[in-house]
Amino acid sequence: MDKNLLIYQIVEFHFFDVPLQILKVWKNYLRFFANYFSIPLLLKTLFSPWRKIYWEYPRGFQIGLIFEILVGNLFSRLIGFLMRSVLIVVGCLFEILTFFLGIFFLFLWYFLPLIFVYLIFFF
Repeated sequence: MDKNLLIYQIVEFHFFDVPLQILKVWKNYLRFFANYFSIPLLLKTLFSPWRKIYWEYPRGFQIGLIFEILVGNLFSRLIGFLMRSVLIVVGCLFEILTFFLGIFFLFLWYFLPLIFVYLIFFF
């Protein structure tokens, strides 16, 4: 088949060139949302104190002060865990939404000629 024919160029454009571009853009969006929400970093620091707020334990044996600092550090870690968990869940939801939207747009692009023909003949 002659590669200079217009129909060959249209088929190549529609079924090969543009889907590759859609896949590249789709991959970039998936990477963007993973980096925007810092999902890998949040998973690594899931149990770290919130905003690095923690108290040093005193020297000596002061049971009241040690207990107070222990509770404060536990609350700081708990708040950090909760905030990071929320961000991880929101980031994962964006990743899932982006994944399914990418599949939708890829299928939409492949079926666009059929949709176009249907609209011409039946409307």
